[in-house]
Amino acid sequence: MEKTRVAKVEDVTLARRGEQVVGTLHLTPHHIIFSHSPPQSEPARAQGLPVKPKELWITYPIISFCTFRPAPAASRQPSAIRLRCRDFTFVCFYLANEHKGREVYDSIRTWTCKLGRIDKLYAFAYQPPPPEREFNGWELYDPQKEWARQGVDCDSHGWRVSRINSNYEFSPTYPAVFPVPSSISDNTLNYAGKYRSRARVPVLTYLHPVNNCSITRSSQPLVGVRQNRSIQDEKLLAAIFSTSRSERPLAGFTPPHLDKESSGSTQSDLFNSQTMSEFPSAEALEDEMLASFQGDPEEKPQIYGAQQHNLIVDARPTVNALAMQAMGRGSENMDNYKFATKAYLGIDNIHVMRDSLNKVIDALKDSDVTPLGPSRDQLARSGWLKHISGILDGAGLIARQVGLQHSHVLIHCSDGWDRTGQLSALSQVCLDPYYRTLEGFMVLVEKDWLSFGHMFRHRSGPLNSEKWFQIENERIGGDPNRSFGEAGGAGKALENAFLSAKGFFNRENSNRDSPPESEGEMQSYDSDNPGVRKPSGSAPKSVVPEKEVTNVKETSPVFHQFLDATYQLLHQHPTRFEFNERFLRRLLYHLYSCQFGTFLFNSEKERVDYNAKERTRSVWDYFLARREQFVNPQYNPLIDDHKRGQERLIFPQLNRVRWWSEAFGRTDAEMNGTGASIPSGGRDTSSTERTPVLTGIETARRSISSRASDKENRTVSPGTLDVSSQVSSLTLSEASEEPQDQNNASRMEGETQ
Repeated sequence: MEKTRVAKVEDVTLARRGEQVVGTLHLTPHHIIFSHSPPQSEPARAQGLPVKPKELWITYPIISFCTFRPAPAASRQPSAIRLRCRDFTFVCFYLANEHKGREVYDSIRTWTCKLGRIDKLYAFAYQPPPPEREFNGWELYDPQKEWARQGVDCDSHGWRVSRINSNYEFSPTYPAVFPVPSSISDNTLNYAGKYRSRARVPVLTYLHPVNNCSITRSSQPLVGVRQNRSIQDEKLLAAIFSTSRSERPLAGFTPPHLDKESSGSTQSDLFNSQTMSEFPSAEALEDEMLASFQGDPEEKPQIYGAQQHNLIVDARPTVNALAMQAMGRGSENMDNYKFATKAYLGIDNIHVMRDSLNKVIDALKDSDVTPLGPSRDQLARSGWLKHISGILDGAGLIARQVGLQHSHVLIHCSDGWDRTGQLSALSQVCLDPYYRTLEGFMVLVEKDWLSFGHMFRHRSGPLNSEKWFQIENERIGGDPNRSFGEAGGAGKALENAFLSAKGFFNRENSNRDSPPESEGEMQSYDSDNPGVRKPSGSAPKSVVPEKEVTNVKETSPVFHQFLDATYQLLHQHPTRFEFNERFLRRLLYHLYSCQFGTFLFNSEKERVDYNAKERTRSVWDYFLARREQFVNPQYNPLIDDHKRGQERLIFPQLNRVRWWSEAFGRTDAEMNGTGASIPSGGRDTSSTERTPVLTGIETARRSISSRASDKENRTVSPGTLDVSSQVSSLTLSEASEEPQDQNNASRMEGETQ
């Protein structure tokens, strides 16, 4: 790797929030450090007290955009380097010497973009201060202990812990152990895995301690245009939806011909429509399964939980799910799952979310050079609050189904690691007071985000990209990432058209052996190496390539949205959370800081491959060592469903969704105005309309649409899947809040707060 071209520059002017100070710029292998001496007060000067310099620390991975503006010819104006950071810090450095300015820009780009490997990031060199050394956050989450807390180890609940994925060969993106119904064998899971994208079969993530109803999660089924089906997948879901029954009618129930599942049947044997004729009792099987599940009301007395409304939640817009069928995927045919109802939530994919955040950045992008507040109209047009409201609405639906309707819920989107993680984790925050404690929330993040394979490496882009660096007046052609979040134009539309065509004609119907793909339903590129397709059926030796750069179109603020939605719940229920807003804000910062190994990888398997627990520190060390800073003084741990404000369950209030101003580095007045909260979706404050959560409800008998949200705010051309709204030009912005690599405790809370 190249060495820095310049390590120290004097007389640099820093512009931030409309103010300017002169100081010294230092470039280290892991940080940009700007230091300056503030004016000394008269009493301090009189006492001869030394002036304590102030420092601004910016870690390189948190830089999301950098622009160098050379000094204009025949002008006395200085050169400028503008940085936009992922924690919404905007700064500008003015350098009188243009040669020095170019060297500083080149050094920043080198340290930021030319690492090429995850294990060259700061986390692998970070030495924690003494308070952090007393903790080991990697041991905080013990899956066996957490499943036992939920009651999975009790036979009466009908669950067991499967180790079919102990070597990560069954599903590389799933955890090593996960709970499944006791009546389902690993052999059945093997066959069911062939029917779910990347073998991400329905498995348990939460078991309600009161009614034993469950939240399970999976990826989309491989339905395709031929309406493929899997008896094993249907049996697995039926068993899941019957686990809360005291009689467990499906326990031990073996459908006809399934006893032959180990006799060498292939995937085509199970899914080919012609081969399905070899199962003459398939319809009878469904009827028998459904009758066994529902019981005979004339002969059997109704029992607790018997009148369930079990739900399959497809987080995607209906049109997206249907379009995936043309590529061999899709959504469940409810004729084969008569024991449940399906709801489409209409939550947009990663590209729409990235584009929405870019529009927020457009409203904030001049924060370095002007003290003016953001444009409220631009903020409203971003649609950010609408997306947060939609996610909260979906989580509220799931929590009500489980907590109030005593029903089971299966959640999936495309691959089940973005929107699925948001909905699953947020609904558990609503259902379980344990996940509203400091340690409980950490366990929830470990379980539903880290172990279930959210692609942090792809979504956060820690290795950065050359596309996020530019020199003004030296651009060749149109730059799709234009300075500080400007929207794309005709070039972007042309790119989307090619991307859509490539996605339609080149997609392979692969599952567990295929390379990672995005939640953008029409993406066709390989996430690790665009333009290079791996042979079908041959698994890569390593999840992470030896040399890697960030794929801009794979980045998205998925986890940021989860933290934002959690902030909404915290703001609406301030006494029900043990942690405070600062905890969420610092967690958002460390998502991008690369100081800890927690958020650097795409899966549990990658963390094992990199030996992350021995080579890096856990982010939870940071919080546990400073626990007093993140505890909510209003927290009331008492649970009493008979007292208002102490109920076990909490639910989102969509009419109180507001801007998380501190996360965006702004005041509440600047983001939310002088009034109270912003209504759902950022609409005008006079509007009290609530957008329904369901974009479609589907059962074995009917399929209806409850609103036209699939067409809202976008145009879908025949034969395409809203690709124009999926692929945006720019990644999210975020960056630094405090010094990161010093053992000196006084430097851990710096000027950058």
